[in-house]
Amino acid sequence: MGREIGSSGFTADDFARFHQRLALETRHAHAAYARGDFADAGLVAGFELEAWLIDDQLSPVPRNVSFLERLASPLVVPELSRFNVELNGTPQPLRDRALSRLESELTATWQQCLRVARDEESALIAIGTLPTVRETDLSLASMSPSKRYAMLNEQILVLRGGRPLTLDISGIDSLCTTHADVMLEAATTSFQVHLQTPAGEAARTYNASLLLAAPLVALAANSPFLFERALWHETRIPLFEQAVDCCDPEHPEHLRVTFGSGYLDADPTACFAENLSSYTVLLPFAVPSPIQSYAHLRLHNGTIWRWNRMLIGFDDKDQPHLRVEQRVMPAGPSIVDMIANAAFYYGAVCMLARQQVAPESQLPFAVARENFYRAARAGLGARLVWFDGREVSAVDLLERQLLPLAREGLMRLELDAADVARYLQVIAGRLRSRQNGAAWQLAHYAKHRDFFRLTADYLEHQRRLVPVHEWTL
Repeated sequence: MGREIGSSGFTADDFARFHQRLALETRHAHAAYARGDFADAGLVAGFELEAWLIDDQLSPVPRNVSFLERLASPLVVPELSRFNVELNGTPQPLRDRALSRLESELTATWQQCLRVARDEESALIAIGTLPTVRETDLSLASMSPSKRYAMLNEQILVLRGGRPLTLDISGIDSLCTTHADVMLEAATTSFQVHLQTPAGEAARTYNASLLLAAPLVALAANSPFLFERALWHETRIPLFEQAVDCCDPEHPEHLRVTFGSGYLDADPTACFAENLSSYTVLLPFAVPSPIQSYAHLRLHNGTIWRWNRMLIGFDDKDQPHLRVEQRVMPAGPSIVDMIANAAFYYGAVCMLARQQVAPESQLPFAVARENFYRAARAGLGARLVWFDGREVSAVDLLERQLLPLAREGLMRLELDAADVARYLQVIAGRLRSRQNGAAWQLAHYAKHRDFFRLTADYLEHQRRLVPVHEWTL
């Protein structure tokens, strides 16, 4: 959820001053893009991985404070709950052996985390929704000690008039419950992939990311269970959308967690203009800084969780850049699976973004959005509509069109050929077997009817560092 803040309460004047500064920074970003001030350098790849701390009973354990103190790594930071942490990758220029460097660093960080977790009498697991989590685990008592999180919870409930959040998901089974705070969000852990792009390609890259959201979530689905119910193959999607729902009921298109409202035209800063005009400020914390640092714009943008999000960052020379954050993929099942997912995304998105005819002109936004929710519901069993207007199975679309496209894109980027072959073989194996994380979990539970055995076996497979299509039941 981003950077820490330094205030524990807000006034009407705080909101007015923040909004005024937000408007100035939003206009400045628009003008800066028009002047060509944003970096136009090559592609840079990165990621964030959210994970769970669990105890020897395979239940969430709220120990991230002592865990992070003992670990003392700048790459690993707290998340919303005390039983979640976030692992970050060092950004890599997207060329040569960038993919294997990302995997090597993540593997080293993960192994370090596992060692420290053992010292804390706990374990670390990367999985979209933890099968053993109970609703009672998701309470304010388990919130990480951060003013940002406390104030987000407070402001969301203010906008809701104090009404509890309602969770209503119908899938394989159904779940309907109410919850008093935003801690449901802690049950949704992701593998978020970043792609810094030349400013002139940012809008096309964002649009291509929207097109790819559905096949990506079908490919990577790993969240079929919540509170001992089988729901969607990627239950994390409706869970996150409903966990921080503070929108005006008359404007459901302005959900804080959303697929978005449409494709971008040429100007990628239009996302920030929409943030200003359509979303209430949640954290009006004044940041003493020059306007060109976009501190208020970035803070506000961090409280709007589009499944694809445009971000502003800065290089080591303080030049601003634009990057797309692809947020649809869950954590897990294995490190190689996640890097393979990222490789597939990077190759396919670059090819789509650079086609002479913009592919978003061939698929209406409403269809791309419907595809996304179909994929979240059914995973690899989903049927999706593609550019010719025909409905096709997600597996056929991935195997016949998108996997070859991703391979061509990665080769054009001059990534290491052995890396490209290795990671795309993982994707091909998953498609041949029809076994992603969600499919494996559902089959395991159908065979054994035991969520604790499911979690134990999942954890054992994950520690072996083998891709999910090789997992046995």
